[in-house]
Amino acid sequence: QVVVPEEVFFTVAAAGILENLLVLIAVIRNKNLHLPMYFFICSLAISDMLGSLYKTLENIFIILCKMGYLTRRGDFEKKLDDAMDSMFILSLLGSIFSLLAIAADRYITIFYALRYHNIMTLRRALVILAIIWTFCAGSSIAIALFSYEAATVIPFTILFPLMMFFILCLYIHMFLLARSHAKKIASLPTSTVHQRTNMKGAITLTIFLGVFLCCWAPFVLHILLARFCPHNPYCACYMSIFHVNGTLIMCNAIIDPMIFAFRSPELRSTFKKMFCC
Repeated sequence: QVVVPEEVFFTVAAAGILENLLVLIAVIRNKNLHLPMYFFICSLAISDMLGSLYKTLENIFIILCKMGYLTRRGDFEKKLDDAMDSMFILSLLGSIFSLLAIAADRYITIFYALRYHNIMTLRRALVILAIIWTFCAGSSIAIALFSYEAATVIPFTILFPLMMFFILCLYIHMFLLARSHAKKIASLPTSTVHQRTNMKGAITLTIFLGVFLCCWAPFVLHILLARFCPHNPYCACYMSIFHVNGTLIMCNAIIDPMIFAFRSPELRSTFKKMFCC
């Protein structure tokens, strides 16, 4: 096993939780950020926090088992393990659907710029988020309780590449038609500014998706291998870097807020005001 030092593990987890908490506070405090796009970003931040919290609790659980305070096969420990698994699945599903919501929001912004505020109202955004988190919570509980069934594991693992493929198709469609759409609204006085802003949002989403895939895909692959070929020597070799893959999930929680701050002038301004009181 390739073991990540506990100090590094907890430092990365704490940094991820604090950074995403800052994003949530910034959006709540600044009324100019009370927009659907930033609410979807907050949803992604909550998912990142849950991922870091899950890995932190799991590591604490392992430490307590090594110290003899907990056993690996007790009833309480099994319930605790199911709760942590549910948190992990909730974090993964929340991230996927939050990215999907951000992608749909960017799509509407680019291709329906003039009607965006009528299509994506604040109320609709909140309803979408409520549906997303209700579905994710129900799915995470069901999958955690029946994770030993192959019929449960297979749809869960298929969902990850399927949603990523759907978002990728949305991207390709966005970037292929963005240029022709820009020509149609070129006669409008503020079209150039809006188009630059909208494309900047699409590029930001592309960065989000790339970081998400790099950080989460190795761990999802680990789950697949552990379920379907646990005794294969090649699978066992890959599964030996379990702690590294877990650390990558927490790195995602650190990188996403940096992307928010780097790509959004309004967020940067809010952060400066917060730090400078």
